[in-house]
Amino acid sequence: MLGSFPGATSLASQQYYAHPQNAFWKILQAIWPDSPYDARADSYQNHIGWMLSKGLGLWDVYASCERLGSLDSAIQQPQANDLIGLMQRCPQLQVIAHNGGESFKHARLTRSLGLPVYRLPSTSPANASWSFERKLAAWREVVGLAGLL
Repeated sequence: MLGSFPGATSLASQQYYAHPQNAFWKILQAIWPDSPYDARADSYQNHIGWMLSKGLGLWDVYASCERLGSLDSAIQQPQANDLIGLMQRCPQLQVIAHNGGESFKHARLTRSLGLPVYRLPSTSPANASWSFERKLAAWREVVGLAGLL
């Protein structure tokens, strides 16, 4: 799973998707409801361990950028992560999904890895045009296509 770059709340907490209105962790828990993981109570390390146990990794397309606030539209001077080197670091990688449009701008590059690449609706609260249910359905479909259900 590739996001764009952590928002202000995530950077301050040093945790991916830390904003309480971001649906990322809630969507994952809804996809795997039989999991003992509790998005409201478990520690961040448990979040990450649980996600990895489901076969889902997480990274960003940008290693750094300048941005006031958290909106992707405010990103300036982004420095990309080494997406081409991703296969060397993660040899079991089978699918790439981009969380939102800013991340998906790098799909041409990620497709060059020869893997299936999907665009998912952003889990950000700024993506208010998509309901939680609609986001969940799109995410569930891609997780299923990736063989992670």
